Amino acid sequence: MKITILCLSLAVLTAAWAADGSLSWPSYRGPKASGLCDTREAPLRWDIAKGTNILWARDIPGLGLSSPVICKDRIFLTTAIAKEGGQAELKVGLYGDTESAKDDGPQSWQTLCFDRKTGKILWRRELHAGVPQIRRHTKSSHANSTVATDGERLVVFLGSEGLYCLDLDGKVLWSKNFGRLDSGYFRRPSAQWGFASSPIIHRDRVIVQCDVQKDSFVAALDIESGEVVWRTPRDEVPTWSTPAILERSGQSTRIVLNGYRHIGAYDFLTGREVWKFAGGGDIPVPTPIFAHGLIFITNAHGRMAPIYAIRMEAAGDLDPEDEDDAHIAWWTRRGGNYMQTPIVVGDLLFACSDFGILTCHDARTGERHFRERLRKGKSGFGFTASPVSDGKKLYFCSEDGLVFVVEAEKRFNVLAENSLGETKCMTTPALVDGILYVRTRHQLLAIGTPAGG
Repeated sequence: MKITILCLSLAVLTAAWAADGSLSWPSYRGPKASGLCDTREAPLRWDIAKGTNILWARDIPGLGLSSPVICKDRIFLTTAIAKEGGQAELKVGLYGDTESAKDDGPQSWQTLCFDRKTGKILWRRELHAGVPQIRRHTKSSHANSTVATDGERLVVFLGSEGLYCLDLDGKVLWSKNFGRLDSGYFRRPSAQWGFASSPIIHRDRVIVQCDVQKDSFVAALDIESGEVVWRTPRDEVPTWSTPAILERSGQSTRIVLNGYRHIGAYDFLTGREVWKFAGGGDIPVPTPIFAHGLIFITNAHGRMAPIYAIRMEAAGDLDPEDEDDAHIAWWTRRGGNYMQTPIVVGDLLFACSDFGILTCHDARTGERHFRERLRKGKSGFGFTASPVSDGKKLYFCSEDGLVFVVEAEKRFNVLAENSLGETKCMTTPALVDGILYVRTRHQLLAIGTPAGG
């Protein structure tokens, strides 16, 4: 079901918006890719039809799967719009088809900017137009990568169609093209699935992870000029994971990458490899996350679906199979994620599979507290979007537009089940000051408790 903008008064919207406009969700998965914002509780329940706890809803043109990014009073998304008209198909659900979508016509790649209080589109900027160099999967789009901001600039990665840096009013400051970035299943190279790794910004650099069919690499670019500071080759097959920045007192800053042939960390300043190992699932998607002195990496597909807990001081060649490897705090061969990035809330690590099976571990020790299915008695629809949390509750969006609200405790407890009003949701929400910003197939929704609610 499609819904139209709800006409709440500006006073109510302003009160619902964060009093501190500096709060933000600057890149994929928010601050430090944690998925966590505990400044205010998010709503337990909402009702699309009645408008309960729905602050606004805004239609989005085209097809894109980038997640919302928030800087002060603005929200940023990307989309790809077919030049020849018509609506691009997005086929959700649990199916094993490796074929690419059959939409090879010209596209317009655009960045959209919304007002965070009202949902009004403030500007839209076309960054590229033409025939896509790489086809997409039927469950993907031509605009998958989430943008990143440092509060002054916006970095947009369109894969083979280029990397762009804009100011927050949409002016292009510079662009960089890495050539053809062919992402697809390495065991069947003709199956192209679309680029999805998102850029991140740290200090004065933009970091990109480009794991593709040929000549994979990780690179750092100067955010002022777009010049490449360093570029390190990776012996890696295509992956769809976003890199993560690890800062720790007494250690040099590191960039941590998921992978199949090369899970590893690199020195932020030089691109020098710090540690690595191989193995796990052969289609890595989740982003590394950090908590309690540990790096959590998970992936799936093929014979394994592991979760690795790696000590932050790791160095050299690691081997999870070696019980004497002191750099591995704990790991499990099964229970890891294919699509979703896991989340740590307090002492607990939550990992949800694309089948909607949620596992809870003690983050420090790996002890499993529960493994339960979110959706009882139903199958056929998967879970791709990663969870977010307000510190007390977890929010899991299913592909067919349901949001399961789970208590962030070591006992399994589904608190509520809410509809997003339409049957397709693939993107991870943003969460700022108790308001969920959720992108569905056709709309961007702001879900929160109005003032006094």
